[in-house]
Amino acid sequence: MLLAFLALFAAAPALPASCDLLFAGGRVVDGTGAPWFRADVCVVGDRIAAVGDLAGVPARRRVEAEGLVVSPGFIDMLGQSEYNVLVDPRAASKITQGITTELTGEGSSIAPVNARMIAADRDVWTHYGVTPDWTTLDGYFQAFERARPAINLGTFVGAGGVRDLVIGKDDRPARAEELKAMEAAVAQAMEQGAFGLSSSLMYVPDRFASTDELIALARVAARYGGSYITHQRSEEDAIDSSLDEVFRIAREAKLPAQIYHLKTSGKKNWGRMPHVLKRIEQAREQGLDVSADMYPYPASSNSLDASLPVWVREGGHERMLARLRDPSTREKAKKSFLDENPDWPDGGASRIMIVSVLDPALKKYEGRTLEEIGGAEGKDPLDVMVDVVVADKANTGKITFSMSEDDVRIALKHPLVSLGTDSGARATDGIYAQEKSHPRAWGSASRILGKYVREEKLLPLEEAVRKMTSLPASRMGLPDRGIVRPGMIADLVVFDPATVKDRSTFADPFHYSEGIPYVAVNGRLVVDGGHLTSERPGRVLRGPGWRR
Repeated sequence: MLLAFLALFAAAPALPASCDLLFAGGRVVDGTGAPWFRADVCVVGDRIAAVGDLAGVPARRRVEAEGLVVSPGFIDMLGQSEYNVLVDPRAASKITQGITTELTGEGSSIAPVNARMIAADRDVWTHYGVTPDWTTLDGYFQAFERARPAINLGTFVGAGGVRDLVIGKDDRPARAEELKAMEAAVAQAMEQGAFGLSSSLMYVPDRFASTDELIALARVAARYGGSYITHQRSEEDAIDSSLDEVFRIAREAKLPAQIYHLKTSGKKNWGRMPHVLKRIEQAREQGLDVSADMYPYPASSNSLDASLPVWVREGGHERMLARLRDPSTREKAKKSFLDENPDWPDGGASRIMIVSVLDPALKKYEGRTLEEIGGAEGKDPLDVMVDVVVADKANTGKITFSMSEDDVRIALKHPLVSLGTDSGARATDGIYAQEKSHPRAWGSASRILGKYVREEKLLPLEEAVRKMTSLPASRMGLPDRGIVRPGMIADLVVFDPATVKDRSTFADPFHYSEGIPYVAVNGRLVVDGGHLTSERPGRVLRGPGWRR
């Protein structure tokens, strides 16, 4: 016993001669789910050099962390900031809630793209001032590094994106030669650093992909060690068949699967979350490596035109807008919408809020529901929806209040569910402050720590941190992030467990989180004393198939 003890002591790493950054006397919640312990955390360069009693070790910068928690940086499984960080590299709303790393690329990823795809979004690029000068993922990563964002970012390659690249947005099966071209595009993206294949099967053109097509593309990702991540085909009435499809793709392509922003949407589906979680558990019992992520709010957000019937959206924005400008086709679209949404007269318009527009003339609608706009203008709310989609050229963002808080709480507590904000980074100044947004962009992580850990005691602090750090890191194959341990990358968050909270609301989203005074990315403070710094140490994160 004595010899074993001495061997352990001899194997203990030597203390560093000095620290570049030292967090002293904090409660370390290390990301594994283990109980917190008191320790100092020393950073040298971009890595954690030591964790323990470091009272005698000098430091260039010493931060007194007494009464604070030191944890790994939070990892956002659906960050959506791949374009935003080119426009505003501060990633302010993310780092101020402790998010240091994003995974992104839902369905239609930032690359690969071609000239036609870039031209289709000309209005967006003109508005925000950054037009893509890349066509491949490698080209995008070069643009990311030139922008020098404050946050780390990795991405999936989108099944919808490669479908658009090869086929466009038409509703038809891929021909054999087209599928081969799509597979080649996925292979190239995997070799350039994608983490796997993503899909967003409620949107055009992803929606037009068959399960067999998705399996073929997922098999390519699997060859490179990648995973499959999906906004599944239905989050509402057809959620069971949608889960069947997720499980089939994981089984036949032989790769891990992740479900984006898990939810049971629509009032008739409230209360079904335990059933959905049970199905995921059963899939794992059958040997399928499946998990999920979510944001801690009972409302979703996407584009306003996504509410319209699929046949209206088929072919892309220009063809959709032409249909809606034709009076007879417009009426057909409205009837089709009502057939698909029989509960619309029962308050449907009151559950959809417009949050962002590109056309300045429509700014008056931001923060108002379709019902409120219709009442003020004496119009049918459905006509309001169609009119705004047309006037804003399908660039309008909306929030939909469609979920049960009880279902949100049940899913948040589940050990297989990690964090995903499903929102790009924002700021209280600059161009992104000119439009409203979902509060999840500003306070998802801090809301979990404040509301659901401290106030409601829904889950222990250590478990909440695990679900935002080591769990997503392990899902994405990031072996040197997500845990406070010597040798790991120094992505660190220091927060006050007694005061941390989100401040952003649906009505007034422009507020950073409170109670998070320090955030380090790759060993450098991007938040210092509660204030943004000028540091921009974010890095490209590349997936398992990357070939230098």
